[in-house]
Amino acid sequence: MRLPGVAMGQPLRIAAKWWLARIWFGYSPPDTARLRFYRPDLFGRPFWRYLHAVLRGRSDWSLAERQLFAAFVSSRNRCSY
Repeated sequence: MRLPGVAMGQPLRIAAKWWLARIWFGYSPPDTARLRFYRPDLFGRPFWRYLHAVLRGRSDWSLAERQLFAAFVSSRNRCSY
């Protein structure tokens, strides 16, 4: 589900970046990326700090293995990663 405020409520400079990303990659950025810039105080900084700790912190698994696990879980949950 895409919230209208997240899809359309971006400042012009951010909207331009999404437009360029869509042209460059051929698809729209995931909603989690849009949400990060829409409400950085609620979702952006805390979420990305946590994500960075999970994917880059100390672990017996490599970064690639952790990303593969995340992609697998997302696919099982029928969620794009």
